Amino acid sequence: MEYYETYCFPDGLRMIHLPSSSTVNYCGFAVNAGTRDEQPEEYGLAHFVEHMLFKGTVKRKSWHILNRMENVGGELNAYTTKEDTFVYASCLSDDVERAIELLCDLVCNSRFPDKEIAKEKEVVLDEINSYKDNPSELIFDDFEDLLFEGHGIGHHILGEKKSLKKFNRNKCLSFFKRHYRPDNMVFFFYGQTGFSRVLRLLMRFWNERNGENEGNERNERVVPSVIETRQVEIDKKLHQAHVMIGSRAYDLHSEKRTGLYLLNNILGGHGMNSRLNLSLREKYGLVYTVESGITAYSDSGLFSIYFGTDPKSKEKCIGIAMREINRLCNEKLKPLQLTAAKKQLKGQLGIASDNGENRALGMGKNFLHLNQYDNLQRIYEKIDNVTSEELMETANEILNEKNLFRLVYV
Repeated sequence: MEYYETYCFPDGLRMIHLPSSSTVNYCGFAVNAGTRDEQPEEYGLAHFVEHMLFKGTVKRKSWHILNRMENVGGELNAYTTKEDTFVYASCLSDDVERAIELLCDLVCNSRFPDKEIAKEKEVVLDEINSYKDNPSELIFDDFEDLLFEGHGIGHHILGEKKSLKKFNRNKCLSFFKRHYRPDNMVFFFYGQTGFSRVLRLLMRFWNERNGENEGNERNERVVPSVIETRQVEIDKKLHQAHVMIGSRAYDLHSEKRTGLYLLNNILGGHGMNSRLNLSLREKYGLVYTVESGITAYSDSGLFSIYFGTDPKSKEKCIGIAMREINRLCNEKLKPLQLTAAKKQLKGQLGIASDNGENRALGMGKNFLHLNQYDNLQRIYEKIDNVTSEELMETANEILNEKNLFRLVYV
């Protein structure tokens, strides 16, 4: 059984520590700030601020930041989602102090120098152009925008060119102060270094911050409103048709999420034996890639199916996908089918958890939003408790044809 330890600082910063026998340690900050927290004139700012954290602090220039972990063979990374920003490092046990000090410097003492902002705008602009040239990726964001029309969750993480051009130091600092607050962050650690030493180091370097991110403003998140389902087809003059089908789904706090994860795995999960892969690819040879997925947010979520196919086969593929969806809505899984599905999902989760980086990031996200961390044994128990009746009920709630949105690129 795994036991994690936690600590809460007087200013609200929370820490979670999970021991590991590996000499590779993973640590970082999970910040409860993402694309949905941007103001209308700030689209893309959450992602841009994440980039700018590496461009200079009160005590370091960008060159020193990039080399601080690289010089000892470690890694420094970050990413932004619709609700979170993660800034984290991986290193050997001898370099944990170096990693924690650097991470505290980045999330507390960033300066956002004007010269670096000008350069980084060009980098992100190139990133936006590159992304728009890839329809198999772009359609995921466009589908989410369709599903959450008019809401911050629907906005593209990279933002828009017109808003990007207006970013300056004041805008970056304003976002930084609003969201990179101690009570809005979690420090997570997964590795060999013990809890007491990690806590001592974090206390030491946390207390050295300059207080730039202790603003008093607060962003109140608004729950996405219900909208009517839509089916949209966009002519992009592509050689391949790209199709997304999906609906709103359960949020992070819902007890029904476990059943939906199991349902997703059966329909179009990672396994080559998913129903959609067996029908669309193996049986008919109509697609190369087909997958389904779930994203859970703090107050909403989404379920989606994606595939690419020859434009002439588009309607046939949609019909086959709908047939598989309707099977799950109308046919209860037999005991042997349910047992096999549970075993497959548990095996996948067990193998995935062997990746230390993924495990650390997942732990940080869970503690940030749920103030707890479910170990594998607890997750397995939840999976084992799912019944065929619950799966069928979930299928009818989430996959009901009247709830399904559709977006097609041709």
